Parts: sequence; C-alpha cells; structure tokens
Amino acid sequence: MPEFGYSFEKYDSSLYVKTSGRELNVSPKTTREICNYIKNMGVTKAKSELEEVIKKKKSIPYKRYKLKVGHRSEFSHFHAGRYPVKAAKLILKLLDNLESNAEFKGVDIDKLTLVHCSVSIGRKLKRYVPRAFGRTSPSFKSLIHIELVGREL
Repeated sequence: MPEFGYSFEKYDSSLYVKTSGRELNVSPKTTREICNYIKNMGVTKAKSELEEVIKKKKSIPYKRYKLKVGHRSEFSHFHAGRYPVKAAKLILKLLDNLESNAEFKGVDIDKLTLVHCSVSIGRKLKRYVPRAFGRTSPSFKSLIHIELVGREL
C-alpha cells in the first residue's frame, strides 16, 4: 500500500481537522473549480451549497476552465458555470468525513471553516481503443486526490 502525505504541512494538529480522498475517478478540472468555490466557507454552508448543486438549483462558477462553458444568469461577478454533480457528491462525502473527524477531536462543527482545499493528479489509467487496420489510440484517465482541512474559527 502506498503511503500518502498531505500538501498541508507544518500545522498544529490540535487546531486543524483534515480528511482526504485518494485515487478518485472524477474530473480534476471540475473538482478544482468546486474546491476553489467552497474554500474559506463554513462546512455546513458548503454542504448546503453542494446539495443545491446536486439538485441542479445552483451552479458552480468556472473561473479557470471556462472556454465553451455556458453562461449562468445567477452570477453577478462571473458568467460561466456548470452543475458538476459527480464531483459534488464525492466532496459532500468528504465533508461528512471531515465533520465526523471534527466530532472525534471535540471541535465545534458550527464554527468549522475550510481553510485548505486542494486537488492533485494521481496515477493514470492507461487504456487503448482499437481502431481500423490494426491500430490503437490511447485513452488515458487521470485519477485524483482531494484534501480538505478545516479549522475552528
């Protein structure tokens, strides 16, 4: 088994609560946009926002990967956005895990704020699609790691 570390280092373990999801089969671009959206948000607010994204009531603003993305009228500062349901479900599970870790440490969940949300690329699944005349084309899929760190503020 590989031993995974965290990109969030040099912290006081009594103040911070952390969780991670490793080798997840989700789009790294959409997960990055969700992490940037929920960073510095309270955990309960972030959970309610992601539940609205899953119901397709509220969209996530796409700030980096915005080319050929439809505009949403609900944004006042940014125009492009989508409803990344699969990534929102996985991050919602990680937020539940972060809450249970906070309960175990004795941290107040109502004051818990996300201070670090990061997405990094994991290993690649290398597959090949057969083509005409005995050739193949590569079809690579990147797995990702998600890290969430919260602090009681």
